[in-house]
Amino acid sequence: MYRPAAALLSIICFAASAEAQSAQGSWVLKTPLPTPRNEVALAVANGKVFVLGGSEKGVGVPGNWEYDPATERWRDRAPMPRGLDHLGVAVVDAKIYTIGGFQRSVHQGAVESVFEYDPAADTWRALAPLKAGRGSVGVTVLGGKIHAVGGRNVDGTVVATHEVFDPASGQWRELAPLPTARDHLAVVAIDGKIHAVGGRLATSNDKLGVHEIYDPATNAWASGPPLPTARSGVAYTAYQGMIMVVGGESRSTGTFKENEAFDPKSGRWVTLAPMPAGRHGFGAAVLGSNVFFAGGSLQPGADAITDQLIVFSFP
Repeated sequence: MYRPAAALLSIICFAASAEAQSAQGSWVLKTPLPTPRNEVALAVANGKVFVLGGSEKGVGVPGNWEYDPATERWRDRAPMPRGLDHLGVAVVDAKIYTIGGFQRSVHQGAVESVFEYDPAADTWRALAPLKAGRGSVGVTVLGGKIHAVGGRNVDGTVVATHEVFDPASGQWRELAPLPTARDHLAVVAIDGKIHAVGGRLATSNDKLGVHEIYDPATNAWASGPPLPTARSGVAYTAYQGMIMVVGGESRSTGTFKENEAFDPKSGRWVTLAPMPAGRHGFGAAVLGSNVFFAGGSLQPGADAITDQLIVFSFP
């Protein structure tokens, strides 16, 4: 359930924490979501931030909210064709693609569904599905193609599956699988390669710091420097030439505030200003010099669901 006291404490912490960490970036609060929601996905298209899907009372919802940074206002857009949480999302040529997801908690009813949303027309259409249902799948775009990596299947088992979708042909094909099967991981394309970072094997206590790098030229994976703070249920994105991995959860230790970024040029992880309050089950999307993060839970599982929209910038 949502806890206003927890949200208020988080807001109070924002000013002090952001000021103290200004040398490593800063955080600000923006207009909150219309309703608290966790296990959402975020995307940016046509200068707007979209918050898609999520879970309400343990059931996936078809929500589609659009945020305009210029006016700092939200509005409802056409809902997704079905309610989903833990969905993957990608943007190609100003179209938003949703990949897989779960229909209900906890990690139940993984779907193979793939949908394309046209923000200009405010319409959805179904596309060729994944070969099998997957939720909490890592999704990224490389060379105009959408890669769906890892995830959890309908039986609740983590998988190493790696499929790629070509929007031009509308077809999926399989590529080299992940060396380490996992879900709730970060998957980010940068400098012509795909990085799969963190994740979990079963529960959130089985958190990983594994970092594996895919080279499309050889269709092969190699090991990279591990994530300094092993975790899963993170938000992730490419930002200013780095891979940002933010937040996460563990039933045994709580939620994570960590904001760690990998610089592929130096081959090193750096620590950026942490979130003032830990969270998981949220998403990330970049617009200009800002990274937008929305929703999630301030405590492990579905506890302390938040309506916060928070923005990070660096430097």
